[in-house]
Amino acid sequence: MNNSKANNSIKCSVSSCAHHNSAQSACNLSSIQVGCCGPATKECACTECASYEMSKQKSGF
Repeated sequence: MNNSKANNSIKCSVSSCAHHNSAQSACNLSSIQVGCCGPATKECACTECASYEMSKQKSGF
């Protein structure tokens, strides 16, 4: 992983994501897309990072 790509403005603790920079607890993407879990989301818990991609290392593929 290239630690120089860490975007310290996007904090992240999801180590299973392909974009996760564990050394800096940040995301390697320049921006992320936040999405809703359902059509009528009214709570923070019903949102998610739509830029998430499963890491090949974590998925076993």
